[in-house]
Amino acid sequence: MTKFSFEKSKALSRRAHELIPAGAHTYSKADDQFPLNAPGFIERGEGCTVWDVDGNQFLDWGMGLRSVILGHGYPAVNDAVFAQIAKGVNFLRPSPVEVELAELLHEIIPSAEMVKFAKNGSNVTSAAIRLARAHTGRELIAFCREHPFFSFDDWFIGTTPANAGVPDVITSQSLAFHYNDIQSLEKLFAEHPSQIAAVILEPVAIEAPANNFLQQVRDVAHKNGALLIFDEMITGFRWHLSGAQAYFDVIPDISTFGKAIGNGFSVAVLAGKKEVLELGGIKHGKPKVFLLSTTHGSETHSLAASVATIREMSQRGVVSHLWKIGKALQDGFNNLAAQMGVADYIGCIGYPCSPAIVTRDREKQVSMPFRTLFLQEMIQHGVLIPYVATSFSHTEKEVDQTLEAATHALDVYARALEEGVEKYLVGPAVKPVFRKFN
Repeated sequence: MTKFSFEKSKALSRRAHELIPAGAHTYSKADDQFPLNAPGFIERGEGCTVWDVDGNQFLDWGMGLRSVILGHGYPAVNDAVFAQIAKGVNFLRPSPVEVELAELLHEIIPSAEMVKFAKNGSNVTSAAIRLARAHTGRELIAFCREHPFFSFDDWFIGTTPANAGVPDVITSQSLAFHYNDIQSLEKLFAEHPSQIAAVILEPVAIEAPANNFLQQVRDVAHKNGALLIFDEMITGFRWHLSGAQAYFDVIPDISTFGKAIGNGFSVAVLAGKKEVLELGGIKHGKPKVFLLSTTHGSETHSLAASVATIREMSQRGVVSHLWKIGKALQDGFNNLAAQMGVADYIGCIGYPCSPAIVTRDREKQVSMPFRTLFLQEMIQHGVLIPYVATSFSHTEKEVDQTLEAATHALDVYARALEEGVEKYLVGPAVKPVFRKFN
């Protein structure tokens, strides 16, 4: 166990909270998402190692909220970015790299007959919603309740507890169904005939689709005249280089990608059938959809990063590596939990390419205090693991280091189950991002 000092982080945090709401520009990076002993500000990273402003070193499994799929400071990506920066990053007219990336995505993603670029996932998912409404002439949207985040825009964020500022009239247009419950989706269509424009969901998160669920969703949507939208922000480039739509062989009408596509650089993609995306074009006689029009959506260095990332993934077998390392961590962690007698309370679940650690209390209920305790104890041993976002830079060595840290963390976890978690927490428990009040 290492004794860490966070004096510079604490000073920066005080300044940040005076100037930045939540002290961070992404709620998932805010103080309330981490235990008290977490590093406050990361200064640099290399591969899957990061250093904070106080010089503390950590093994990183969060990898930029899952956006860094090759590794921090990955040379092939950086070289492409530096070369493009030397030419300029934003021009009056389109740049050739826009066509280069569009052709590459068209080649590898089944649903990408046309593409449009933006800087973040919320923009492209909301653009997908607007397209679906324009294409169908309908207003309602069916979304999967179990999938935690689609957009910060009103159509989705208004359906969460953090709905302040969103008019009820907008929230009422978004209808929830449940994953692996096709009847719940069919019920929405029966209750709102010829009114639902689209069905949006992640193809998969933790729970596997059962009984051809994704095929059923597609069929129900199309039978009722609605479009199918896959949010592949997380699944894209992890399950399969061509997305989870290729892994499960279910091709949506529209799909959205982001996060890992640029190895941490800001790139988001709206992809879909030409007949749908062309509505946002300027060479048709139908009402024009003002789709995505952003000054920085086609910044050349970010698009160059995406081209380099995809080529590196394709040529170096990155996806198979993610599955291999994820399985090694998952199996090792679950075996360790079983050996230490806590397997009923903590485990590494989901698909090996994107596993998740679930924490439960003595009643076997999912527990934020126990999640906090686990994160706290892993940090004490030099491991940041709020998510398990395997990257090409993670190897068996990092798996072994993580399991060594987990041996200590699970020992404390076992004692907390017997004696109470509050005895072992050094600060407040982490909180859900979506909540009514702070």
